Amino acid sequence: MIPGGQPNMQQLLQQAQKMQQDLAAAQEELAGMSVEGSSGGGLVKATVSGSGELKGLVIDPKAVDPEDTETLADLVLAAVRDAVGSAEQVQQQKLGPLAQGLGGAGGGIPGLGI
Repeated sequence: MIPGGQPNMQQLLQQAQKMQQDLAAAQEELAGMSVEGSSGGGLVKATVSGSGELKGLVIDPKAVDPEDTETLADLVLAAVRDAVGSAEQVQQQKLGPLAQGLGGAGGGIPGLGI
């Protein structure tokens, strides 16, 4: 800091630029990852990207009963939710430290209130 308690603007800009680069790299890494979720003991499997985009869905023929499509729909929803939940955990692991740098416990940019 500059004497008098004013933040060094050049240093702040460098920190912000580094955080932005780190965030972009983490988001790119997440988009390239695949996370799987399943339901019905593996009868339905959903694959999502690390950012939560549905990429694939596999349904075991044993799960298909033309007389009971509601159960199949429930299995699909459960598998997708499971996969998205796993993706959210991965997001927290990758982006959590970056978010802390923007204002979490002891982080932040001095003088900007974040």
